[in-house]
Amino acid sequence: MKSTDTYNDIKEVNLAYLMLAQNMVRSDREGAVFRLGINEEIADVLEKLTPGQVLKMASSDMLLCNFRFEDTLLLDLLANHERDRGVGHIHAAILAAGRPVATMA
Repeated sequence: MKSTDTYNDIKEVNLAYLMLAQNMVRSDREGAVFRLGINEEIADVLEKLTPGQVLKMASSDMLLCNFRFEDTLLLDLLANHERDRGVGHIHAAILAAGRPVATMA
């Protein structure tokens, strides 16, 4: 894969993420804050972005979304296919809820 392809893929992911995040914040703010792992200040910024601003941000060659956890237990709960999937996802949601949310520096 060429680096140009990688950058284009990153831009597509950025656009999809920003559009999804903005839609989530606008339709269910509390759920979006939890599911995206963001705080109210970031939710405010996402909600107010114009389409032009979304496109400009998405064109960055840096990935805008990231894993909000660095815990192998949480990763294992989400990825483990041997356990009952529903129970693992509920356990992961409980663990994720106790993690700090992203903040603006």
